Amino acid sequence: MPRAGNRSSGPFGLLAVFLAIGTLLPLCPALAADESAVSMDWWNMSMGLLGGLALFLFGMEQMSDALKAVAGERMKLILARLTTNRFMGALTGAFVTAVIQSSSVTTVLVVGFISAGLMSMAQSIGVIMGANIGTTITAQIIAFKVTKLALLMIATGFGMLFFSNNEKMKHYGGMLMGLGMIFFGMSVMSDAMYPLRAYQPFLDFMVTMGNPLVGILVAAAFTALVQSSSATTGIVIVMASQGFIALPAGIALAFGANIGTCITAMLAAIGKPREAIRAAVVHVLFNVFGVLVWLGLISHLAEFVTWISPARGDLSGAERLAAETPRQIANAHTIFNVANTLLFIGLTAQFARVVEWLVPDRPLEEEDAAKPRYLDEALLDTPSLAFDRVRFEIGHIGDNVREMLRLIMPAILSGDRMSLKSVAHIDDDVDALHGHVIVYLGKVSQKVLTEGQTLELLNLMSAANDLENIGDVIETDLVHLGNQRISEGISISPSTREILQKIYNEVTETTELAIRAVVENNLEAAKEVIDRKADINRLMESAAMHQSKRLVVQEPNRLAAYTIEMDIIEKLKRIYYFAKRMAKTVAPADGEAPQPG
Repeated sequence: MPRAGNRSSGPFGLLAVFLAIGTLLPLCPALAADESAVSMDWWNMSMGLLGGLALFLFGMEQMSDALKAVAGERMKLILARLTTNRFMGALTGAFVTAVIQSSSVTTVLVVGFISAGLMSMAQSIGVIMGANIGTTITAQIIAFKVTKLALLMIATGFGMLFFSNNEKMKHYGGMLMGLGMIFFGMSVMSDAMYPLRAYQPFLDFMVTMGNPLVGILVAAAFTALVQSSSATTGIVIVMASQGFIALPAGIALAFGANIGTCITAMLAAIGKPREAIRAAVVHVLFNVFGVLVWLGLISHLAEFVTWISPARGDLSGAERLAAETPRQIANAHTIFNVANTLLFIGLTAQFARVVEWLVPDRPLEEEDAAKPRYLDEALLDTPSLAFDRVRFEIGHIGDNVREMLRLIMPAILSGDRMSLKSVAHIDDDVDALHGHVIVYLGKVSQKVLTEGQTLELLNLMSAANDLENIGDVIETDLVHLGNQRISEGISISPSTREILQKIYNEVTETTELAIRAVVENNLEAAKEVIDRKADINRLMESAAMHQSKRLVVQEPNRLAAYTIEMDIIEKLKRIYYFAKRMAKTVAPADGEAPQPG
């Protein structure tokens, strides 16, 4: 499973581990005991392992990035339209993860849907279970061993990537080139490890992997260190292709990789919302229970996959082991995850209750209103998915702006200074959340974006700026007018209040509609916001006519009251202006490009 967060740490960690192994291996007395019998070129072997591993990991990154760029948007839509059927959830989770090559990204998406109220915890569990099936596609691809075609795939992919002007063709080229590098990296590692076939101390060491518990612990620790179960599985298959490990040992190592990847999930959940922690706990419980169920059945699973996998009866000894075991390990890995999903899929409600008991909701007062709920750096490498989280976060900012709108008119017309101050205080949270969104979009902008993604980024940035501007109009201008009304002892007449209330109601409804249009990317809602311009203008003209008649009425402070009332109308009109700009980021009117906020 390619890490979806800080993607560089996994490969560098893995390279560091192999560099340490390559450096220490010849110095270890146990392994160097028979040095006289077999001359080992440790330097070239270490360089072959490191170089092959670098190609392997870079190829996975390249293939994963290309797949996300091609299919990320469609995968998001598929997940968003999940039914409550747990089996459909599992199938969708498997399909999405197989395409985007990251169960971590799938889990992050699920957490976002839970947080936004689009998916229940019980429904998400089926998706998380299915994601484990999706990760097995990597092992299946690796086990095909089409290393003879690796350089052709790299050359073809390179040609598509660098010589094609078609954006989609470039992505397909990157995917093919990445796949070729995976196979070529495996070939380099396999060639580098070949001399170890005749090195008895290493063979004796590999015998210890025959103990399932040892294999599971070693693979779990290694996967936790490098934060990539796919890398662990790939290395296991490479070792099997050299005849170093038998099938039961390979299965145990694959089990350990499944447990090790849980540590990645738990680390990724630190400091995240409760939904993210619960999703990580589901991942841990599912994988650990699954391994415990199969721990005593490894020999039976080995027999079954031997029966269903291709056999090479024309070979014997290590050669036959090397030819058959990689495919058998890949099949065992797939069967293990599919069987576990079928076994536990009927217990999603029970899993949900256990997880909600283990990770209870925080008391409401503990929630920091200025802390982003949805932004997750794990999705930065998949811009189309990151933009969805930005939309959710804009909705979070919108919740605060809605609250400001709800409170401001009563505070202006008849409230005291404390009520006005409480409205202004909410804008601090709006400003903080707006800052988080802009920083997050800035990080996304550093990725390779298509023209459409660049436009979407600018639109989202503009929408966030417009929403923050609405908060500023309320906090700076309307609150000031309320304080001015109190300072000058002005009383607003019932007839004027009625006019102001009508305008306020229309502007508030339109602003809420604009927020919904951006959050849901809702074209119809955006058009409705823009179409309300005539109604807003009609109300403004009616108010201006009313105010001109009121100006000649003999009342105390009539001129001062007129000034404040007209300023309130003007600021409400400005709020609609920003709401309309937000809507245009979803549906630009007459081809008009949205202006930066």
